[in-house]
Amino acid sequence: MTPAPSPPGPLSRRCGRGGAEKSRAAARSRRRFFTRTPPLPQRRERGPGGEGDNGIALALPVTAYGYSNRVNVFPPRRRRASAFTLIELLVVIAIIAILAAILFPVFAQAREKARQTSCASNLRQIGVAFLMYQQDYDDRLPDRRDLKITLGYRKDDAGNGWGGAWPPSDPRGGWAIVTLDAYVKNGAIWSCPSIAGSQLGASVQVVQTAARVPAPPPTLSRYWLWRFDRPDEPIPLTNAWGKSEQQLVDDIVAANDATINPRQPSGPADVELAVDPYFPRTIPSVPTNLKGRAVHMGGRNRVFLDGHVKYLRDARTD
Repeated sequence: MTPAPSPPGPLSRRCGRGGAEKSRAAARSRRRFFTRTPPLPQRRERGPGGEGDNGIALALPVTAYGYSNRVNVFPPRRRRASAFTLIELLVVIAIIAILAAILFPVFAQAREKARQTSCASNLRQIGVAFLMYQQDYDDRLPDRRDLKITLGYRKDDAGNGWGGAWPPSDPRGGWAIVTLDAYVKNGAIWSCPSIAGSQLGASVQVVQTAARVPAPPPTLSRYWLWRFDRPDEPIPLTNAWGKSEQQLVDDIVAANDATINPRQPSGPADVELAVDPYFPRTIPSVPTNLKGRAVHMGGRNRVFLDGHVKYLRDARTD
């Protein structure tokens, strides 16, 4: 038996069988229209001959990140070369100039401070050499007035040496280079690094040449030793030739010389042994080209009889 036909639905009753099929087809078409992924656009590229490699246009699909990366269809974009404008260059130059004006004095001060420290080390070694000499010679300081004269002693107060100019005597220390050669093997310690090559270091009142034994190149002395500035006989009270430390202290106290600082020392720690050269501006006899000059800015290093070194600020010098 054939099955009985199903009763017609509402749509069939209204539109008939043909109309129902058309309605379902239209519904499926609408669903495909709204859910269909649009086709990827394509770009046509031409090969070297105007078309593809075989004269065929290349159609490449576009992806969400650009054209397909299987073939580099885009030539690399040429970037524009960047350059500074004139205003920008001038601003940079101005900034560099300002920084240089600020930093160069700082660098110069740092360099001078380092040289001052090296100078203090030189004087400390000289002080130690004098102490070692005293230990070997019955606690007495050197008496080499003969060397003082041989190396070129300049006359003093009468004006026969420096033409009446400062200093009033000859405190140069060339004789000490020879005398202390057994205790000082480095001749460079006899000159402060700040004075070498300067106008002050080349002045005749400062520099003195002495040959060491055995004879390497001559050594230059550029330190002053005020307690060994006159080879007179008898030995002046303010000079240390051949004296013990205590005898020198007692003689300086007895001399009460206003040019000695301090003029009334209480012991060897108050007696200056060697010092940087200096030319106070307040002394009329100082040469014009050296007036107010000092080795270090505004002062000088000093080593004392007990071997300690101290920096002395002097308002009379620059």
